[in-house]
Amino acid sequence: MKIIQTENLTRTYAVGSSTVNALRGVSLAVEMGEFVALMGPSGSGKSTMMHLLGCLDTPSAGSYWLEERDVSKLSKDERAEVRNNRIGFIFQTFNLLPRLNALENIALPLLYGRHGGDVNKQASEALGRVGLKPRARHKPNELSGGERQRVAIARALVTSPALILADEPTGNLDSKTGAEIMRLLVELCAEGHTILMVTHDAKVASHAGRILQMQDGEIVEERSTDVTA
Repeated sequence: MKIIQTENLTRTYAVGSSTVNALRGVSLAVEMGEFVALMGPSGSGKSTMMHLLGCLDTPSAGSYWLEERDVSKLSKDERAEVRNNRIGFIFQTFNLLPRLNALENIALPLLYGRHGGDVNKQASEALGRVGLKPRARHKPNELSGGERQRVAIARALVTSPALILADEPTGNLDSKTGAEIMRLLVELCAEGHTILMVTHDAKVASHAGRILQMQDGEIVEERSTDVTA
């Protein structure tokens, strides 16, 4: 099953009297359980692509299907529902709320999405999956960078999303901690999670099964890799 399918996805922006073509007709398919890395220099369209795939923006033209549903034409509220329920986000800067402990940060998507069941139990299970149950009551400033990113990954997992979008997930980590985070993402992919990751680092990208190279708003190269943890 295709989790992601885009056809001629285009995004233009008006900047003063000029038009910026951030995406130029990108067509892409990502299968369930794939780990795909998106690479390219600044201005290549990676961030725009991530915003569209994350239902944070809408295309100027073209179509985007998530789980065979055309989400490119949804209303703002409908896109928010998709984000809350079907997409998990992992950010370079972790984006954890400093006043909340690890467990409370992980539970937030469940509260926003009004998911049923025992919220604390689900959050605790997600925290256990990333090996941090003993740190449940610690706030972000009491955690290391690697621990904070593991909490962020648990937060992305807690709603059982169809798609995990990771934006430079090792960008704020040292090389050893970054390698540990990549091993965890590879494990999650092996368990069936679909991951699309933006990175500037070729070594980080090599953990993905497929690398897409972007330039000037287009995918200019695609290659498979030997996935290693």
